[in-house]
Amino acid sequence: MDFTKLFAACAVFGLAAGGMASAQDADVGAGLYADYCAACHGASGKGDGDMANLITIPSPNLTLMSQGNDGEFPMLKVIHVIDGRTGVRGHGGAMPVFGRVFASTEAGPDNPYGSVLEVRGRVLSLAMYLESIQQ
Repeated sequence: MDFTKLFAACAVFGLAAGGMASAQDADVGAGLYADYCAACHGASGKGDGDMANLITIPSPNLTLMSQGNDGEFPMLKVIHVIDGRTGVRGHGGAMPVFGRVFASTEAGPDNPYGSVLEVRGRVLSLAMYLESIQQ
């Protein structure tokens, strides 16, 4: 067997699959954004959602995060805000901790990781979507 050809084929498949996963993650993130974020941050992410008038702290324009960070999207900071590791004030209290909201299953013998991987995937998908709407 020619391992060079096999390696090359695996590398090409991996790159193609990685591109598909990124597109899928952004699509999943768009759905999560519509379900969990748009009410406050607006459908376009500009802070003009239907609930924006009811919360005590204005919703930020999420399309300007890269501009406020020297042109680089602050991916890790965004992930930490979404999953609750970094507190953000809003609604008169903390922004919802989506790391907890997205958790759905407990760990057990058939599922040793519980929903940890699912939660991380959702948080990452949402962050990737936010990166895709930067101006």
